[in-house]
Amino acid sequence: MTAYDENNIFARILRGELPSARIFETDDVVAFMDVMPQSKGHCLVVPKAPSRNVLDASDATLSSLLPAVARLARAAKRAFDADGVTISQFNEAPAGQTVFHLHVHVIPRYEGEPLISHAGVMADPNLLAEQAARIRASLDQDGG
Repeated sequence: MTAYDENNIFARILRGELPSARIFETDDVVAFMDVMPQSKGHCLVVPKAPSRNVLDASDATLSSLLPAVARLARAAKRAFDADGVTISQFNEAPAGQTVFHLHVHVIPRYEGEPLISHAGVMADPNLLAEQAARIRASLDQDGG
């Protein structure tokens, strides 16, 4: 298996070297908006522990990841009055992984609206900040 690259974009975001529209952070994970959203409210959950993907992640990393994903999915669905939520995670390039730090996509879905392509166009940072605030407000409805 290929070694973990400490300079991947998510590692740099976790170190504060690159900006992100953060939604919440725990001791183990960070949730933030995807800069190339496929749908309104598309966000990510990224563990702080360095791992390329689920294939090399520790059980401890994985056990903290899924509860954060579920929490974020409920909040994003509520914040944007979505009809459903797609949760996806890719492992290695042939499976569609493009950033080699374990991450899970949380994508609110709307009846009759196809997903936007996930390549090329970055969203307005102000829009992402507004959407992150909406999801944070929805998290607060659950008591944090």
